[in-house]
Amino acid sequence: MPSISHMIKGLKIKSKDVLVEGPHSTLPEDEFFDAVETGLDKIEEDMQLRVKLKLQSQQSQISTHNSVNASATENGENDDVDAEFGTGALARSHDLWEEIDRVCLEQLHYARQGVGQDGNGWQIFADEGEIKMYKREEEVNGMVVDPLKAYHSVKGVTAREMCHYFFMPEFRNEWETTLEDCTILEKISPDTYLFLQTHKRVWPASQRDALFWSHMRKITDGLDEGAVDTWIVCNNSTNYSTQESKNGKCVRIFLTVIMACQTHLPPGKTKADKLTRDDLTCKVTYCSVVNPGGWAPASALRAIYKREYPKFLKRFTSYVIDQRKDQPIMF
Repeated sequence: MPSISHMIKGLKIKSKDVLVEGPHSTLPEDEFFDAVETGLDKIEEDMQLRVKLKLQSQQSQISTHNSVNASATENGENDDVDAEFGTGALARSHDLWEEIDRVCLEQLHYARQGVGQDGNGWQIFADEGEIKMYKREEEVNGMVVDPLKAYHSVKGVTAREMCHYFFMPEFRNEWETTLEDCTILEKISPDTYLFLQTHKRVWPASQRDALFWSHMRKITDGLDEGAVDTWIVCNNSTNYSTQESKNGKCVRIFLTVIMACQTHLPPGKTKADKLTRDDLTCKVTYCSVVNPGGWAPASALRAIYKREYPKFLKRFTSYVIDQRKDQPIMF
């Protein structure tokens, strides 16, 4: 998911030594944006410094972890678990399964739809090389909840690898700059989790958290021409758990997100061939609808979206490329 802390609730200003927030704040919208922008920049700088200081040990740990997983799969260990992974078979007895299955199929259908048909309101707001991002401007009770859709083409990784790093919680803190804490409330199955995710506070906004299930699935039907496989990760807020925020003060975000990825190979090549990473292209579609709750000036939120979403997608895809470059290919 992108830095959800940038989709944030209104203002905190001092009045008679009491912090208040809401649409009646006297802080101008441009100052709100400037303050949030500065806060996000500081968080990103801090993360870059931590990565720089700990890179050697982190790389060693990640390399070891991935090598063990890859070799276990290649050597036929855990075949039963791996065969079931991405099918949802081990989650179907759970109370949430009907909702998970329905939302995943709806979001996959949504991700497969284009952005140019029927004058449906999509506007391009970022066009940076292989990345193209679109939005539709929508509000609910005065709060910006613009649906967003992004397309990207990434060389050197597979669909499963992209989804693996987006889904697995142990990697999230390495690419999600605003993440403060990610708690697994329930491991429903190896491909389905229930999370409480808390984000760092960015002044002048309140701190945010999100409670959502996450499901990773292999798609076997309706593949695009030229695609050898398709994987998705779908995240969706749920009321299944009544877990309160960690500090009792967070404003809860409500979200629906899908990352849909396809692996493409050069003409005439298949997964059974001896492949290098130069043969791999992953086509990514990322869709999100996020209600940050509370209140924030619409113009500032949209300005933050425009700045943060391309940065998130570039940062995440670069991270996956870096993690997989010396690893066995994972389909």
